[in-house]
Amino acid sequence: MPIQEMGERRFGRINWLGLATLAEREVMRFLAVWTQTVLAPLATSALFLVIFTIAIGPRRGEVMGVDFTTFIAPGILMMTVIQNAFANTSSSIVISKVQGNIVDTLMPPLSAAELVLGYLAGAIARGVIVAVAIAAGLWAVLGIVPAHPAWLLTFVVLGAIFVGGLGIVAGIFANKFDQMAAITNFIVTPLAFLSGTFYSVDALPPLLNDITHANPIFYVIDGARFGMIGVSDADPWLGLAVAVVASLAVMALAWQMFRRGYRLKS
Repeated sequence: MPIQEMGERRFGRINWLGLATLAEREVMRFLAVWTQTVLAPLATSALFLVIFTIAIGPRRGEVMGVDFTTFIAPGILMMTVIQNAFANTSSSIVISKVQGNIVDTLMPPLSAAELVLGYLAGAIARGVIVAVAIAAGLWAVLGIVPAHPAWLLTFVVLGAIFVGGLGIVAGIFANKFDQMAAITNFIVTPLAFLSGTFYSVDALPPLLNDITHANPIFYVIDGARFGMIGVSDADPWLGLAVAVVASLAVMALAWQMFRRGYRLKS
C-alpha cells in the first residue's frame, strides 16, 4: 500500500473506537470520584445560594423584575458548570503530564481533533450532570422551573465546551500543579465571578460594563439566565453567536496545540 494512501486511511477517517474510548475514560474518571466531582459542587452551590440570600437578599429587593435569589440561581448554576468543565479537562492533562503517562494518550492513532473532542466529551458530561442536579435542586427548594429549557441546555453545553477547551489549553501549557492553580485562581475564577453571576451588568459603570460585554463567559451566564428564568442583560441570540464563535476559536487553538505537540512531546 502506498505510504500516502496508508496515511489517508489512518488519519483521513474518524477513529470512532478510539474517540469513544477516550471519551469514556474521561467520563469514568470523574464518575469514579463522584463525591468530589459531582456532590461537592452541589454542596458549594447550595452554600453560595444560602449565604447570598441571607446576607444580601432581604435588602437587595428585585433585580430585573425578579427577586434576588431567583436572579442569582442561574448564575450559580453556570458558575459551577464552568468551574467543573475547566477542572475536568485541565486536571486530566496536567496529571497525565506530571505522572508521565500522557504518552498513553498521544501514541494511539487519534488525530488532534479526536483528542480535543474526547477530552471535551468528559467536560460536557460533567457540566451537564452538575447542571441537571442543581436545576433539580432549584426546582425542589425554590420552585424554579426553566422558562426555556432548550436555551438553558444549549448554553450549558456551549459553556462546558468553551471552558473545557480553555482547560485543554491550560492543561497543555502548564507543566506543574502550581502553574495550573495560578491559571485557575487568577484567570478562570475572576472571569466566572465577574461576568454577571451575582448582579446585572446594567448596574456597572460604563467602562466595566463594556469590559464585561467583551467577556464570552458573560454571554454564557446571561444566556443560561434567560433559559432558566426568562430574563437577560443581552439578546440571547447575540449570546448564542458569541458563545459559538468563542467555542470554535478555543477548540481551534487546542487542536493546533495537540497537532504540534506543544509542551507535550520532547
